[in-house]
Amino acid sequence: MARYTGPAYKKSRRLGFSTLESGKDLARRPYAPGMHGKDRKKKSSEYGIQLQEKQKVRFMYGLTEKQFHKVFDKAQKMPGIAGENLLVLLESRLDNIVYRLGMARTRRAARQIVNHGHILVNGKKVDIPSYRVMPGDIVSVKEHSLNHAAINDAIEQKTAVPSYLEFDAKNKAGKYVRIPERSELNSEINEQLIVEYYNR
Repeated sequence: MARYTGPAYKKSRRLGFSTLESGKDLARRPYAPGMHGKDRKKKSSEYGIQLQEKQKVRFMYGLTEKQFHKVFDKAQKMPGIAGENLLVLLESRLDNIVYRLGMARTRRAARQIVNHGHILVNGKKVDIPSYRVMPGDIVSVKEHSLNHAAINDAIEQKTAVPSYLEFDAKNKAGKYVRIPERSELNSEINEQLIVEYYNR
């Protein structure tokens, strides 16, 4: 299945979850899209609830089904809790780190910035959004892209950076300090349901 490129707000309303993590996508119309969106009160099966949880996380990070399943398989092979490993792997993606540092306003924009070669990891150009950033890595903007309008606009509007990251706005460079703890990630996600979905 190809990556979803339609309206993010509509997808958030369908799932009843802010895939942008800002809440803006549900602020005005916190009900499903369509003419019967307000009245729809469908009772989901156990499978339906697990599927919806998986879709929430998949759309939030902007992955295709094949990519997401691949990340889950990797998470299961790692020591520790599979669900938490999954979230850590997703948070460690380069496009997500660029977004979390505030160098892009959305993950879609971050993916584009990475794809277009504006980002360096430890001084080397990396244009693969799924590249896994490791603790201690420095993520920065390429010298020729320091005046990139979209990056500068995002940095000006960014309010806070997660505690597992450090960001130097002046030099447009950030450091992935450590692996995030579960309490620092989205509390609305029930990763155990995703594990159950793939292990059914």
